[in-house]
Amino acid sequence: MKKDSKFAVIGGGSWATAITKMLCENVQTVHWYMRNQDAIEHIKKEDHNPNYLSSVEFDVSQLKLTNDINVAVAEADCLVFAIPSAFLKTELDQLTVPLKDKLIFSAIKGIVPESSLIVGEHFHKTYDIPFDHIGVITGPCHAEEVALERLSYLTIACSNEDNAKYLASHLSNHYIKCKTSEDIIGTEYAAMLKNIYAIAAGIAHGLGYGDNFQSVLMSNAIREMKRFIKKTYKMKRNINDSAYLGDLLVTGYSVFSRNRMFGNMIGKGYTVKSAQMEMSMIAEGYYASKSAYHINKNKGSKKARTPIINAVYEILYEHKNPKRVFLKLTDKLD
Repeated sequence: MKKDSKFAVIGGGSWATAITKMLCENVQTVHWYMRNQDAIEHIKKEDHNPNYLSSVEFDVSQLKLTNDINVAVAEADCLVFAIPSAFLKTELDQLTVPLKDKLIFSAIKGIVPESSLIVGEHFHKTYDIPFDHIGVITGPCHAEEVALERLSYLTIACSNEDNAKYLASHLSNHYIKCKTSEDIIGTEYAAMLKNIYAIAAGIAHGLGYGDNFQSVLMSNAIREMKRFIKKTYKMKRNINDSAYLGDLLVTGYSVFSRNRMFGNMIGKGYTVKSAQMEMSMIAEGYYASKSAYHINKNKGSKKARTPIINAVYEILYEHKNPKRVFLKLTDKLD
């Protein structure tokens, strides 16, 4: 990737806002696509996103804002996608500009429903992008703490180490530390799975389970994550690294975790629909639980043992009673 590459952030939510903030610390101009024209006009006048991380103030002279995804893609060499996975295909269907020769990084924590693929695989199989031009941005890192400039850590994964280091150098600053990884598939699956486990943690809290049980749940979750990823993409990895265990812990315990919040409402008796209506942000784990359940189920005799994923799926999609499902789950944990 050449030194004077141009960057574009695709998305208008909290992570898109946080990544734009990080990039603006290191580059002169960031192209930023979001669908909401009213939000664009607000940023131009008031210097902040009215809907997400409103405390972040931008120097708007650094931003090239547009509600046309083709404009942003055409202008940039490096694209960072931060759109909820459930809406990614809808956005990509608008593209008339080719993605060929672009360096693509995903900050999306989920499965593309239409293809049942993680985002990196979706770009590779649908748009014929080579894996060495696809990367993943993973935590442990909440956008809200980036806004507050609290010390945070990111893992940038790509099979091409130089490309991973390139993006890492443009996201790093006094409050962001980056490391790189070659495990693009494993880190992306981990980023998807931890949202499911955060929903489980939220359900447990809503049902009245205490910290003792939560610790057992998270201990079992990291081992379940290891089994799932190993069955999907076997390679040497340390599941205790920040991109796996660290991201799981912050998503499972943080007050900023929308997936834990969603699960907490389910545990307290909200229906899925009412919980979704109550929240202003997407809980990726809702969609991920269905995808992960079926991905594992389709492996037949080679599937991993996933009692936590199964429990969350049964509650969210089979509408089983959370209290009864978790009572059974407690006998499957150790």
